[in-house]
Amino acid sequence: MDEKGFDLTLTRDEDFQFLVEFDGEKMADLLVDEPEPLGKDEGPNAARVLGAAVGNCLSASLLFCLKRARVNVEGMRTEVRGQITRNEKGRFRVAKIETRITTEVPPEDQDRVNRCLDVFEDFCIVSGSVRQGIEMDVSVEVVSPEGAA
Repeated sequence: MDEKGFDLTLTRDEDFQFLVEFDGEKMADLLVDEPEPLGKDEGPNAARVLGAAVGNCLSASLLFCLKRARVNVEGMRTEVRGQITRNEKGRFRVAKIETRITTEVPPEDQDRVNRCLDVFEDFCIVSGSVRQGIEMDVSVEVVSPEGAA
């Protein structure tokens, strides 16, 4: 099995704001925050980041396939709509993610698009993982602040 991975670090900035540092040297940090009244709504929250990840992965997968098929993609726009509902315990959960991709392709290239439409979702690692569920391992370490007695 060919395994790859990623690392990132979240550091609390203030209130519910966290700065996300990614493992790629060229990657900009990302400020995430919760909507009001918990946070200040100054950055995307986790549900929005998940929606962006799904939308980006699907878009990139479709674009990759179209380029391999030598389709001239003149433009692409992806709209993602997340639905959040309460579960049986009353906890908020992402219940559904709808993704709509609009791509501009010249008429002479449209015949080569259909094959990609049939297969591109299979190559998106994020949507495929979310659909099947992702194994989680969570641990918490509680430490005293430096200088505390």
